[in-house]
Amino acid sequence: MATAVIFPGQGSQRVGMGRDLVKLTDLFNIADKTLGYSLSDIMFSGPDDLLVLTENAQPALLTHSYALWSLIKDRVKVDYFAGHSLGEYTAVLAAGGFSFETAVEAVHNRGKFMQIAAPLGDGGMLAVIGSNNKDIEEACAEASIPNEKVRPANYNAPTQTVVAGDAVALDRFAEIMKRKGAKRIVPLAVSAPFHSYLMEEAQIRMEIYLSNVKINKLSVPIINNVDAKIQTEPEAVKNALARQITGSVKWLQSVEKLIEEGVTKFIEVGSGSVLTGLIKKIDKNVECISVSTAEDTAKL
Repeated sequence: MATAVIFPGQGSQRVGMGRDLVKLTDLFNIADKTLGYSLSDIMFSGPDDLLVLTENAQPALLTHSYALWSLIKDRVKVDYFAGHSLGEYTAVLAAGGFSFETAVEAVHNRGKFMQIAAPLGDGGMLAVIGSNNKDIEEACAEASIPNEKVRPANYNAPTQTVVAGDAVALDRFAEIMKRKGAKRIVPLAVSAPFHSYLMEEAQIRMEIYLSNVKINKLSVPIINNVDAKIQTEPEAVKNALARQITGSVKWLQSVEKLIEEGVTKFIEVGSGSVLTGLIKKIDKNVECISVSTAEDTAKL
């Protein structure tokens, strides 16, 4: 019986997150000083349109998740860490890969690089509910042409996959999936087509940025998004962090791999409980605990 601690990604942020933790940790002040502006004010008071900006949402989520983890880490025997997209940085941080200051600055820059790569309105993302991955992958191939592409961005659960790409290709994809009998196709309110080829410029920038970041050997293994492989070695971890910007998030495959490795308990640490819901769709037999507030820490 093993335990995996998991951290959420972008989209889980909400105004007010972390306000109940501010008297319990100095991490919010450290984040503000590191970034040179009051991220904590944006987290606690909004407005929402400022918090959802990628360059703010990413460090906000990392800070909130790590603040919660710092309060419970001595009560949890963790065998694996994992995180969804941005959450992979929190996983590396929790596993001792780098300092909090290094991590919060890295994801702030990651957010800026991703927004620069695809200005608002260039492409988008759709969640497909109730369809299998084979049909989705075939529809992506049919809808794509050389300069207008769409492909899976997040394999979240057996019947929930997110695709990303050019707006025109997404329209073609949606029509194809309707013919294939998709139950629901939901446009996502995101600021860029994450995990798509439109993020290539961001990946290049992040590769250069990470080349100057020292990552330590991890004290606890993580499972990465882009390969769904278990890792502890610094260069492999760094390489995967860069590649996931354009690569698909293999969350379904990652959870299945962790269960195969003997994980029977998942503890989601951070804003909301999105990952807990996804894991229950993957395997109803595993235990899931969501820790998103100071009150929730009593669960452990």
